Amino acid sequence: MHSHVQAAGTSFEVIVTLLLISMIFLYLLAAISTNRKYKKWPVYRFVFWIVGVFSVGIAMVGPLAEFAHINFKGHMITHLLLGMLAPLLLLLATPMALLLRTLKVSTARKLTRVLKSRLLHFFTNPLTATALNIGGLYILYTTDLYMLMHQSLVLYRLIHLHVFLAGYLFTLSIIYVDVTPRRYSYMYRAVVLILALAGHKILSKYIYANPPKGVPRTDAEAGSMLMYYGGDIIELALIILFCYQWYKSTAPRFTNPLYRT
Repeated sequence: MHSHVQAAGTSFEVIVTLLLISMIFLYLLAAISTNRKYKKWPVYRFVFWIVGVFSVGIAMVGPLAEFAHINFKGHMITHLLLGMLAPLLLLLATPMALLLRTLKVSTARKLTRVLKSRLLHFFTNPLTATALNIGGLYILYTTDLYMLMHQSLVLYRLIHLHVFLAGYLFTLSIIYVDVTPRRYSYMYRAVVLILALAGHKILSKYIYANPPKGVPRTDAEAGSMLMYYGGDIIELALIILFCYQWYKSTAPRFTNPLYRT
């Protein structure tokens, strides 16, 4: 039985590795091939994409992923990588904008109609994205779900997938750097962002005082501190980007008086 579990784990790691390598290759191919027709794709977006994919990779495959199976501190590092850092970096690479300029015009229009659907409007609403992201973490750490996920490989992988997708949706709903189904006001997003950051901080303090079932108190304290202070760095980057966009959208645009009519 143990050998079957090991084999399943190895197969999963191989699939993830191949998928991540394919993501890097396809992104580079799409950007380079479209440079002939459109404006040259910025180099910094390549960097964001590669580092973002790498962040997902080290969280899912290799020593850190194995450590996260047995230690709460390792788990929390993967949480920061999958749920916060990787989504931000991948979003800054604007993959949807790249995809749209890669596709044929007719196909791109069909995809745009899908992006404008009510379902995507619902999921990319900042409030909905926050509920899926922060609410999902509360369910994970305040119920038996954290203990159960370590007893089932399928559940373990599904939860990690949710952490990543929810983190990406949340980031996408707050800062608009890529193609977005619907744009909400800065004030609305600012309020939701404050609530989300507060919820994240409160949860980290709760974990410190109330370790998830099956987690030793010392590990819970160390993991919660990682969640609190490690999250600060990524949250600060998100806040700076958001405030910069807000300032840029409201800053007065001066014109040369010599050209006034």
